[in-house]
Amino acid sequence: MAKWILVECFSGTPGTVIALGAAPKSFVPLSNILRNPLSLADAQAALAQVSRTCAPVAYISADGRRTVRAEPLLITPERAHAVRLWVGPVAEPLPEREPVGAWYFNLTTSRSVRSVDLLDLYGVAPEDREAELALAGAFTRLVTNRDESEALAKIVNSAPGTEHQAVWTIRRDDDALRAGHFACRISREVDADGRAVVLFRGVTQDIGAATAVPAAPPPMILEYQLLEASTAPGEYRAIVNLRSLQLIRWIGPPMPGIAWAGLPGQPPPQIHPDDLAAAQEMSRELARHRTDGIVRLRCTDGGWQSVRVRAALMALDQHTTAGLATVTAAE
Repeated sequence: MAKWILVECFSGTPGTVIALGAAPKSFVPLSNILRNPLSLADAQAALAQVSRTCAPVAYISADGRRTVRAEPLLITPERAHAVRLWVGPVAEPLPEREPVGAWYFNLTTSRSVRSVDLLDLYGVAPEDREAELALAGAFTRLVTNRDESEALAKIVNSAPGTEHQAVWTIRRDDDALRAGHFACRISREVDADGRAVVLFRGVTQDIGAATAVPAAPPPMILEYQLLEASTAPGEYRAIVNLRSLQLIRWIGPPMPGIAWAGLPGQPPPQIHPDDLAAAQEMSRELARHRTDGIVRLRCTDGGWQSVRVRAALMALDQHTTAGLATVTAAE
């Protein structure tokens, strides 16, 4: 039986195959999957139409032998993030679709934007369906694999053309653990207001129960077990981008009362303007030694919380570092 083919459009036009059914593919040409020249030509025509119109396509091939279907994955109506494609004999029933959703990280503004399909995949309740939130919020449902440092290094470096694929465990809002295949690429683009931005565009596909997919990591990997075991009551651990001083992700639970998620009705994440110079100096000093200091962070109620930050340098890869911050309320 033929399977749905997932084709990425991260750079604006149909590109390479990132999944065949529930099996991840490493950005391979469509011709590697569809060997029949007639099927390939039908598929390419459907992909081009979907990319141009952002509307589904369904038709019978000119010789009457094949059904061709192409369905865009959208965040906004005017651009396809990826296309779900099927080409098969007319008499063959359509296979089941694997759940898949689109997303992007705006690495310039540290914001994350999610499609309705992705919220469905995560099992998010209607009252919690904010399409946009702070970048750190994108990791709250994810149990990352041992390639997390590599992925975080790519976020920090933000180099256009960089790609990443991984199988991570998703903890849905109903506590079900699912294996999620992530595929993404960084690009430099111009937003609706004419500003240059760097985006990490990607899709996430549910490829089965986490316990049934060997590549999916366990609910808690060893490194995080050790970090959580060494965290004292009242301490909170976070990974911070040393270039922008933006929170990348919490390790363990977030510090209560701090505005970090960028949710509607909450202030944006922020270091107090009068403390920004001190925070930047701490970031620079990390190149030589561990640092600590007191800064004020924006609270969810609009006020400011004084916190003590103890920071150490954290190697993400051979050339990229971040800050591992331990945060406690200041006396």
